Amino acid sequence: MKFFVSVVMFFLFLNCFATAQTLIRNSCKTASAKDPNLKYDFCVQSLEQDPQSKTATSLAGLVLASTNNAASKATNVKGIVETILKNKKYAPGTEPALRTCVELYDDANDSLNEALMNIKSGDYRSANVHLSAALDEPGTCEDGFKEKHAISPVTNENNVLYQKILIPLAFTNML
Repeated sequence: MKFFVSVVMFFLFLNCFATAQTLIRNSCKTASAKDPNLKYDFCVQSLEQDPQSKTATSLAGLVLASTNNAASKATNVKGIVETILKNKKYAPGTEPALRTCVELYDDANDSLNEALMNIKSGDYRSANVHLSAALDEPGTCEDGFKEKHAISPVTNENNVLYQKILIPLAFTNML
């Protein structure tokens, strides 16, 4: 009898994992078809690596998980820039742009936290507005370096952050 229960539990667990994986892939496929800026492979990989996303049972659950994921990434990128500033590992003339980026990541986090509150209350329209505001920040950071004709030390991180914010934004447009 214990063996039977163990086998049933294993298949239930396997089914839940397969369901979450299917939800992630189908949601990313639909979202990337509607928004050409969203990269399907990045979307799937990002969500499949996130424990909260892997337990989502609905698109609304993926919106919550991916917004948390984006907020975490914004905090991470801010920390990278603060470390660059602290260690003075930047090109001459780029310190003001880096300091502006730190402020922009704070703004992105504020917007993402507002979006999280909206998502938890089911107000996806307001969440969409806050996610859109957060989405602008990585590009604005990059623009600060372009204006100085300098190379940003965080271009890759900003590109990843942009995609991580774009995921929940694209998903809210599907709700």
